[in-house]
Amino acid sequence: MSEYDFIIVGAGSAGCILASRLSECGRHSVLLLEAGGKDDSFWFRLPVGYVNHYYNPASNWMYYTEAEPNLGGRKLYAPRGKVVGGSGSINAMIYVRGQPADFDDWAAAGNPGWGYADVLPYFKKLERHPGGETRWRGGSGAIGLTPLKPHAHPICADYLAACDELGLPRSDDFNGERFEGAGLYETNIDGGVRASSSRAYLRPALSRLNLRLETHCRTQRVLFDDDKRACGVTVLQNGAERTFRARKEVILAAGAVDSPKLLQLSGIGDEARLSGLGIPTVRHLPAVGRNLQDHLCVSFYYKSSRRTLNDELGNPLGQAWAALRYAVNRSGPLSLSVNQAGGFFRGGEAARQANLQLYFNPLSYTIPKNAKAKLKPEPYSGYLICVNPCRPTSRGEIHIASADPQAAPAIRPNYLSTEHDRREAVEGCRLIRRLSATRALREVTVEEVSPGGRMAEDADSLLDFFRQESGSIYHLCGTCAMGPDPERSVVSSRLQVHGVAGLRVVDASIFPNITSGNTNAPTMMVAEKGAQMILDDWR
Repeated sequence: MSEYDFIIVGAGSAGCILASRLSECGRHSVLLLEAGGKDDSFWFRLPVGYVNHYYNPASNWMYYTEAEPNLGGRKLYAPRGKVVGGSGSINAMIYVRGQPADFDDWAAAGNPGWGYADVLPYFKKLERHPGGETRWRGGSGAIGLTPLKPHAHPICADYLAACDELGLPRSDDFNGERFEGAGLYETNIDGGVRASSSRAYLRPALSRLNLRLETHCRTQRVLFDDDKRACGVTVLQNGAERTFRARKEVILAAGAVDSPKLLQLSGIGDEARLSGLGIPTVRHLPAVGRNLQDHLCVSFYYKSSRRTLNDELGNPLGQAWAALRYAVNRSGPLSLSVNQAGGFFRGGEAARQANLQLYFNPLSYTIPKNAKAKLKPEPYSGYLICVNPCRPTSRGEIHIASADPQAAPAIRPNYLSTEHDRREAVEGCRLIRRLSATRALREVTVEEVSPGGRMAEDADSLLDFFRQESGSIYHLCGTCAMGPDPERSVVSSRLQVHGVAGLRVVDASIFPNITSGNTNAPTMMVAEKGAQMILDDWR
């Protein structure tokens, strides 16, 4: 079969939900296309299995940014999932919605129906929280959640005590009534197994006769009929070109990098740029690829006087014991994320809401500098504290560099290009230094390994450290932004590409502004809400 009602490009966090919801009623035929392979390996189910996909070209696009002028010309690593489940199959599974103001800002930007009160029902629809249905949480959704509160490493209590010592607020549930404060994270892990949208939504739906999944299909371009309505796609699958036709819509869910890339390859984007590459313009939309946002983070490393996960996972005996615990009852460190404690805080008195996110990890690890290395624990008892500003104001872009669909696009995040972002980078470093100076953390710390004594406390030194050592936290979004103005946005509030019939984008690229926290939960929410919009429009 080569003709379907809906064609979805990208079986990632959003695409799997779209495929499940659009095929659910049985009235629509749905084709889901994925450039990578299936996520049926044990390492995709194992929560800490993402360390094996960090530098794995079989499941990871392994993108890099262009040289960043405000980071000393460094090119930052930008992993993206190339597998069924997308980045949701290879991420660290922290489940954070963001704060209400993030979504109220979406609505205020000219997107009715996207305020926090509007999106909350779709967040709840996603979730199966162990606390059951409440005003704030969902109890019967597909994504099983595990709060880390009863499972976190004991040293996380010392971090929380340090926050108390500074008078910082507490949050019992970052996705509940109180967002701001210190606490323990929640993960989309279900019974010790990664609860990706692939596993929770797509896998049960694949038995439906009206849903088809095609893997190793790299979409080349969207096709248009004589009225410039999207009517299908061409793909390259196992070296052969194939064409699939869409009777109703083509839906891009390829993510913040590949959705704008595919639009540009298909003739939708800035006309001058496209003509320079020899691509005929179908629709002049200059905002395609612009508005790129990401969370930029930096980590402080500490040697601990208490045992940490380094001691459990840093040697063969500890690894064997952890594996046995997991095999017997899906418990222990292999059943959790290493990002365990953290929170959302105000970096200064002028902040009207939480503007910094912290991670306290009971594991300090070496991030490899080349694709052949693997993440591994430091050879001592250690922990790290990581910080990133929540709502950076720097804006970058993603643009194709050639008309070759196989070529990677140019990714230019333009980090730290605003005074706002530079100021918050300094605020974040100072917050970590204040925490490390508390009695609670001094009692469990031997030394600050990095940056250590080489970094002074003045703003210039802190900013210089941030420039030299910061990295992406892999939350790229915004490159097909939602909004009412075709000059400044790409899709409408119903996620339809401006001026192009039969074509939508439903993934993190539609975020008008980045959310305050990890972006996988908001991406899944967009898919739930987007699917409902599509069904309503075709009812």
